[in-house]
Amino acid sequence: MVERHPVWTGLGGVMAALAAADGAHPVACDGARTVDTVQFLARAAAWRRMLALAPGRRWAIHLDDTAEFAAALFGAWHAGKHVVLPGDTRPETLVALRAQSDGWAGNLPGGALPDPAQVTDTGGDWPNLATQDTGITLFTSGSTGAPEAIDKRLGQLDAEVHALQQAFRHTCSDTTRVLCTVSHQHIYGLLFTVLWPMAAGRPMPLSRLAFHEELVAACQSGGTPAVLVSSPAFLKRLPDALDWPVIRHVVRAVFSSGGPLPPEAAAATLRLMGQSPIEVFGSSETGGVAWRQRPVEGDRWTALPGVAWRLQDGFLSVRSPHLADDNWYVCTDRALPAGDDSFVLAGRADRIVKIEEKRISLTQIEQCLMASPWVREARVVTMELDVGVRVAAAVVLSDDGQAQLDAYGRSVLGSALRRHLADAIDPVALPRRWGFLGALPCNAQGKTTEVMLREVFRRTMPDVRWLAHDAVSAMAELHVTEDLAVFDGHFPSAPVVPGVAQVDWVMALAPQKLPVPPRQHFAGMDILKFHAVIRPNTRVRVELIWHADLHALGFRLSSDAGHHASGKIVFHRGAP
Repeated sequence: MVERHPVWTGLGGVMAALAAADGAHPVACDGARTVDTVQFLARAAAWRRMLALAPGRRWAIHLDDTAEFAAALFGAWHAGKHVVLPGDTRPETLVALRAQSDGWAGNLPGGALPDPAQVTDTGGDWPNLATQDTGITLFTSGSTGAPEAIDKRLGQLDAEVHALQQAFRHTCSDTTRVLCTVSHQHIYGLLFTVLWPMAAGRPMPLSRLAFHEELVAACQSGGTPAVLVSSPAFLKRLPDALDWPVIRHVVRAVFSSGGPLPPEAAAATLRLMGQSPIEVFGSSETGGVAWRQRPVEGDRWTALPGVAWRLQDGFLSVRSPHLADDNWYVCTDRALPAGDDSFVLAGRADRIVKIEEKRISLTQIEQCLMASPWVREARVVTMELDVGVRVAAAVVLSDDGQAQLDAYGRSVLGSALRRHLADAIDPVALPRRWGFLGALPCNAQGKTTEVMLREVFRRTMPDVRWLAHDAVSAMAELHVTEDLAVFDGHFPSAPVVPGVAQVDWVMALAPQKLPVPPRQHFAGMDILKFHAVIRPNTRVRVELIWHADLHALGFRLSSDAGHHASGKIVFHRGAP
């Protein structure tokens, strides 16, 4: 009789165990679709065959489908490749990736893919991998700076999945499927959605859930028990109006990692899903360190099996098989002992930057902002502006803060928050740019990176309020605040809106209300005049008229100070 895939297998022998298992065993599923052992081994064999013939040792892989990613990962390892995992495919990530890799595979630009026509078998022999010679490179999230490359051996990952199984095996059987909202391209998702399920013989997810409604559909499509691998970004925005009984019937455990989970989000998860989240604390550098469930442990963290910890000058220091060596690793997190061999976190080390030769703590600015009753969350970064390095603040407002914004606008609220900071923060570090957001931007791992924050402050379009419009005309009011990127370089001592930005505003606004052709049909400008400069914190009226007979858009910008600009934008006659 052919044996079923064993309940537990070390990562080095996963493929050999699959090859000896029942071919109908599900390796991955999403309720509607299943990838069984035979299908998975065939895909892994195709990847191994292709990469074994490919030059270079370090190969970068990025794939959205979890099962296909796992096949590519183990296929690459069995082809003798060192795998490099980019966290995303953003342009700046790809630039850094070139220095880390010899070739690209998957959905990276020009990435290699196996020829599906050549997949005819399951690859034959799958010898055990040498866990000390098989490696992977992951990247830190970039939440506190540029992402850094972290090399890990398969032996470190194997030790970590053993620790997870030892700590949490009571939460899932080998038939419990995995649902996830995080990406397998990062350490947390890689461990919880690929490596741990494969070692435990548990079906992997096939794809990532992006919306809360998709969680309901996933639970409806397959009624078998499941665990949810998620992040604070997903759990702290759970809507009340969802079919929670369906989810409670299926979900047996909820994991959260990637950042601190607010107590109110943990309580909401318990109330709505019937499960108290198991929070896992760690990092790309350390791997998993500790865990807790708030109803039992409160703020206290318990170390994972095999992890030792101590305090070093007030900072948490850890030693475990998840690290590259047996030395103590000093984290950037402050901690305090809490009894029963547990600890509580006391905040991250200050992020210190220099602005005009003064040492500035970005952490202190964030803490001071969050002390305001108008602020729910805050993250600050530095930006290179025309006057030098300055601070920009991304803020999620409380209900009271949103009421202030609605009543008085961005400029007044930004000035009020600067006054709130003034007693504690050096004037040179007071935020020069503000982003008032419904939620902090986050990636597939639930992390808010510095790159994503800086994109918030590249805002060039003012806030718009439409006053009137019909078939051929429209009028809007623009609130031209001082934090717009159009003021960069124009000019430090007396900032003004450049003329090209004013025309760009008109081109962006007109299609929203009028039947103007797309930008690519632009033919030229007619009788363009700039009458007076537009300065920061001005409310500008924009009047638009579509002249169908002329195939031209007339515009005029004015304010209480008078006329600022006027003219016609002409489009090619062949345009729609």
